[in-house]
Amino acid sequence: MEYLNDFFTSLRSNLRIIQFSDILDILVMAYIIYKVLELLRKTHSTRLAKGIVVLVAMLALSSVMNLTMIDYFIRKVLELGLIAVVIIFQPELRRMLERLGNGKITGLFSSSNPAPIGTDTAIAQTVLAFDAMSQSKTGALVVFERNSSLAEHMNTGTIIDADVSSELLRNIFFEPAPLHDGAVIIRDGRIAAAGCMLPLSNNNTLSHDLGMRHRAGVGISEHSDAVVAIVSEETGAISVAINGMMKRHLDIATFEAILRAELMEDEDQPQKPAERLAELISNLMGKKDNEESETERHL
Repeated sequence: MEYLNDFFTSLRSNLRIIQFSDILDILVMAYIIYKVLELLRKTHSTRLAKGIVVLVAMLALSSVMNLTMIDYFIRKVLELGLIAVVIIFQPELRRMLERLGNGKITGLFSSSNPAPIGTDTAIAQTVLAFDAMSQSKTGALVVFERNSSLAEHMNTGTIIDADVSSELLRNIFFEPAPLHDGAVIIRDGRIAAAGCMLPLSNNNTLSHDLGMRHRAGVGISEHSDAVVAIVSEETGAISVAINGMMKRHLDIATFEAILRAELMEDEDQPQKPAERLAELISNLMGKKDNEESETERHL
């Protein structure tokens, strides 16, 4: 019982000396660790991470037990391992830097990200077009821009700037049309450009039966946070690519549900880590201001 009392007494005393900067430091570091773990999960590098953890554990054990040779060997392995990790994760690191450069940094701590006006209509019209093109086996590739700018890829196509309509999308991807081979980019609920060229994915785990259209869709989703919708010219199957991951053979209801979940703001949807971090920081700052005001009133 005395041990518990001492523990809680020590805990209370430590909590009193914690500053706002300490809390911010911990939260930001936790978010970075979360993103690293998310990167490892998406790149299927869990085994590599486990190997690094084992090496670190062996290093700690060799240091405690004064195993000089083993300690020296593991330290050298870890030093070379840092270079190896940079080489192995070079595509992912480049992708993260590209997203940081193209994205809106202020959106990282934004507590809300409302969908642009016209997004609901754009989704509805895209669903109608994809339903018709799926039945007629008309190949299509539509990219919904989010935070990451796709201006570079828009410049490779033809600028349109038109309202999204089922008829216009079907005309663009109609096979004799000059723009049917490229991608349509939708920005702020409007068709911004068509006939755009996209980077192909180098992911070796993709199915070999996927053609250039699917690989381009996955490729742009790897380099940005865009939502990519694809219709297969061979089978008429509808697919969606997000963050380098592709969901295939979707029925039209599931396809619409995915687009709405990804592109429309949902108040009931769980907050993302960055949003939770921003909200917590805001609450802490508000709480600190209240405490300072209370102290001033007492003085």
